[in-house]
Amino acid sequence: MDERIVMVDSGTGLKLTEEQLDDRSAVATVQLRRRGVRAGDTVLICLPVGPDLLVSANAVIAAGGVVWPLPPDLDTATLRDRIQESGARVMISNVRQALDAADESRVRIIMSVADLSVADLSASHSYPTGC
Repeated sequence: MDERIVMVDSGTGLKLTEEQLDDRSAVATVQLRRRGVRAGDTVLICLPVGPDLLVSANAVIAAGGVVWPLPPDLDTATLRDRIQESGARVMISNVRQALDAADESRVRIIMSVADLSVADLSASHSYPTGC
């Protein structure tokens, strides 16, 4: 068992081991692929710096996607501009203003961090634009 620490969350002090990163990323990759993420697809990730961001980015890369990070502290108008610029149809976020900014964009699939860790896909959600 590999207990090597690969990240420490500066806000909480929680440590993420290499094994945990690999396990969580593998599950998240499956969820992204089930949602239709394919090689070359751009996936927006709007999360604070921490283990969830690292797991999400690893999963997008493993699914063949392109990571497009968005700082969660941007105002809604700037987020909206960056979302439009990306042309992405998938976003991973728990940030309310990012979810609001995704309205009127190409984003059709919004996944939370919890959706990425769900073993049963029926428990995850897909929101059409405008929700």
